Amino acid sequence: MLAGKTALVTGSTSGIGLGIAKALARQGANVVLNGFGDAEGPKAQVAALGVKVGYHGADMSKPAEIEAMMAYAQQSFGRVDILVNNAGIQHVAKVEDFPVERWDAVIAINLTSAFHTSRLALPAMRAANWGRIINVASVHGLVGSAEKSAYVAAKHGIVGLTKVTALETATTGVTCNAICPGWVLTPLVQKQVDAKAAALGLSNEEAIKRLLGEKEPSMQFTTAEELGELAVFFCSAAGNNVRGVAWNMDGGWAAQ
Repeated sequence: MLAGKTALVTGSTSGIGLGIAKALARQGANVVLNGFGDAEGPKAQVAALGVKVGYHGADMSKPAEIEAMMAYAQQSFGRVDILVNNAGIQHVAKVEDFPVERWDAVIAINLTSAFHTSRLALPAMRAANWGRIINVASVHGLVGSAEKSAYVAAKHGIVGLTKVTALETATTGVTCNAICPGWVLTPLVQKQVDAKAAALGLSNEEAIKRLLGEKEPSMQFTTAEELGELAVFFCSAAGNNVRGVAWNMDGGWAAQ
């Protein structure tokens, strides 16, 4: 379905980003990965699906590095047809206690980076009259949670940016949509489970029940694979007129 297309997925060396990258690769898209940590393992996983793979280690808080990454993708693969803005970090603290530098970092990586990648990808997408921008927001782009001011503000911002980008491309073959996951069992979330288990003297299973029970009525995690399949749908012909949506895969979290 996506043979000959190129997908760039930020924050894709693990977790949700890697899941989406692999789902797009299964449909034939070449992939540019981005992220910190080991790149060789993720590259091998995607390459095993029979597509070309690139990697750029841009720090998504730095506009100049984002520009270098987008230039690398264009030079190596021609153009970015599918842009998935997934890079994100989290910090938890009350508003009055929130470290200013952590606020700035969360907003830069979770929100501003998506503006930079989008502005750089859009001209080639418009010229080709085909493109997909998929912003990985969060259920926190739709609702709030205490002690997550920067993350919730950034994710609400991503949903707003998605709507505006969709409106500006509405008469073209370029679409922009957001995916809003609830709890996804990534390494990051497993750390939160482990911390809850340790703090409350619970088993891993019990800690997971507590975590999900607070917010997610389905009592089950969304998987990176499921999120990847939604991204594939957005890229399909069936997604041609899906524009500006914030599509939650959250086990009923926002329905409450």
